[in-house]
Formats: sequence, structure tokens, C-alpha cells
Amino acid sequence: MNTVFIALGSNQNNPIYHIEKGIKQINHLSQTKVIKRSSLYVTKPVGPQNQPDYINAVVKISTSLKPLSLLDLLQEIENKHHRKRLKRWGPRTLDLDILIYNDMEMNHKRLTIPHPEMTNRDFVLIPLFEITKYNFSIPKYGKLIHYIKINTIGMMYGK
Repeated sequence: MNTVFIALGSNQNNPIYHIEKGIKQINHLSQTKVIKRSSLYVTKPVGPQNQPDYINAVVKISTSLKPLSLLDLLQEIENKHHRKRLKRWGPRTLDLDILIYNDMEMNHKRLTIPHPEMTNRDFVLIPLFEITKYNFSIPKYGKLIHYIKINTIGMMYGK
């Protein structure tokens, strides 16, 4: 079985519903089980700011699916949520991104693993930190803790 981390994001049409339903749908994929999930986080959008805040989360799954097969199924889930790809960083009902797939490094025209922007996005790093060990390493990039701002960790734990 493969260990995979997936980021979820939504800022349209009841985003909490789309995140919760998305997690359930991921858990019901063939040969796949959600092992752990983060809390939900409210974050500002990347790119155009004239859109609602996002709800974000990260899940850890176990799956025997290959990366591109998993991507296809995740995009089917997005489509069931009426995901529209009209503009980059635009609003969305549900966004599902494969962040990490085992220790794999992959550059395919449809999928890059680890996700190339993950170390720049607190809305990915903080939920990932919540569900991993302190010394967790991101393939290609190194220790997760090195990418998290100290004041963000304090805010996460209410310090």
C-alpha cells in the first residue's frame, strides 16, 4: 500500500460541506482508505482576493492506486462537485491536490509529485504538520518544520 497526502480546498457553495463530502468520497474510492485528517482551516485565497476565504484540510490515505489513476478518480470527485476550471486561482467548489505519494518524485504533464507549490502555502503546510510527526520530511524538500513560520505554529495551537 502507498501512503499519500491530499490537500482539499473549497470556497464556493457551502465549502465545509464540499470538504467533508470530499473526504468521504476519497475514503470510498476503490483500494483506498483515509487514515488521518486534519482540522479545517479558514484561509485567504491565493491570487485574486475578490473571492471568499477558503476552507482547507489535508488527509493522509493508504491506497494501492497508482498516481495517475488516483488523480483521475480525484478529478472525478471534483467534477461531481461541479468544479469549474475557468481561471487560475479562481474560486472553486472543491480542489483536490496530491501533495505527496510515498517518497516519489514525479514530473508528468498532468501531475508533479511532490506538489511543486506546497512549501509556499501555509494552508497546506499547517494541516500537513497537524497530521504528521514533528520530524516529517517532504520528499525533495526536506523537513516540513523548516517551511513553517514559528508564529504560525503558535497560532495553530492557540499559543
